[in-house]
Amino acid sequence: MQITAAIPLTVKPNTPSTVSTEKKNKQSIDYVIRSGIAGGVAGCLGKTVIAPLDRIKILFQARNPLYERYSGRFMGVMDAGKDIMRREGISGLYKGHSVTLIRIFPYAAIKFVAYEQIKAIIMPTKITKDSATRQFIAGSLSGITSVIFTYPLDLIRVRMAYEVREKGVKKMGLSEICRLIYHEPAQQIHLLNFYRGFLPTIAGMAPYAGVSFWFYHIITRFCRHHPMAIPYTRIPIDFDQSSDHLTPAQQKMLDKPPLKTWAELLCGGLAGLVAQTSSYPLEIIRRNMQVSGALDPNKFVSFMETVKDIYRVKGFRGFYVGLTIGYIKVTPMVAVSFFTYERMKHLLDIS
Repeated sequence: MQITAAIPLTVKPNTPSTVSTEKKNKQSIDYVIRSGIAGGVAGCLGKTVIAPLDRIKILFQARNPLYERYSGRFMGVMDAGKDIMRREGISGLYKGHSVTLIRIFPYAAIKFVAYEQIKAIIMPTKITKDSATRQFIAGSLSGITSVIFTYPLDLIRVRMAYEVREKGVKKMGLSEICRLIYHEPAQQIHLLNFYRGFLPTIAGMAPYAGVSFWFYHIITRFCRHHPMAIPYTRIPIDFDQSSDHLTPAQQKMLDKPPLKTWAELLCGGLAGLVAQTSSYPLEIIRRNMQVSGALDPNKFVSFMETVKDIYRVKGFRGFYVGLTIGYIKVTPMVAVSFFTYERMKHLLDIS
C-alpha cells in the first residue's frame, strides 16, 4: 500500500482565518477592557482642556439671563469668562466639571469600545475597513450606545453649569442638584426628569459621532497615504519597505504609517469641526430642554415647543448661538481626544 504524506496547510496573511483570529482578539475581554481604559482617559483629557469654554457655552446656549448679553459679541467669550471669575472665582470656570469627568470616562470608554466592536463586526476585512459609509455607521451607533448609558449624568452636569451664584453664597452640590431634579413635578415618573432632551440628543449624536469618526478616518488616510501629504505629515520610515522579510511590527507600520504629532492633532481637530457643524442646531435644542426644569419645574417642555420658542426669541440664528465658542471648544477637545486614544492604544498594546 502506498502511503501519501500529508501536506501542511499554509494560511496566507490575508486569508479569512487570519481575519477571524484578529476579529476574535478584538472581541476578547482583555481588548475590551484596554480599549475602554484608552477611550476613558482620552475623553477625560479632551474635556479637561476645554472645561472653562464648556461652562461659558452652556450659559450662552441655554440663554442664561446674566450672560445672554455677551452672546454674539466678538469678545463675548472673554467678557463672560471675566464675569464668571468676578462672581464665582476661578473655580466658577470649572463648575460642573467633576460631574463631567464622572460622566465622560464611562461615556468615552463605551463610545470607543462600541466603535471598535462594531467595526470588528461590520468591517472584518481590510477592504471593508476603508469603507467611509461603514465608518459613519460604526461611529453613529457607538455614539448612540454611549448616550443611552450616560445621559442622566450629562443633564446633571448641565444643570450645575447653568446655576449662577454670587461669591460667598453656598453653591448647590451634586446630591442637592439630583434631589431637585428628581422632585420636579413635571413627570409622574420622577426618574424621567433625568431624561429631559433625550430624543434630540440621540438625533444629534448620530450625525455628530458618525461624522466625527468618518471624517477622522478620511483625513488620516489622506495624511498617511496621499503622495502630496506624505512628505509633511508622516514620520519617516527607517527600514527597507520592499524587503521580503518584514517583521510583524514593520508590516503594521506600513499598513498604518505613524503621523507627526501636529498632523494627528490637526486631523482630530478638523474632524471635530466638521462634526460640530453638522449637529449644532440639535445640540441647542437639547441644552434648552435640559435646563427647562430649572426655569419651570412644573412643565416638561417637548421637542417642538423648544424649537418654536428658540425661533420665536432669536429666529433662525437662535439655533447657532454659541457656534463660534463651539468651534473653539470642540476643535481642541476632539483633537486631544483622538490623539490621546491613539497613544493610549499604543501604550496598552492594542493599536
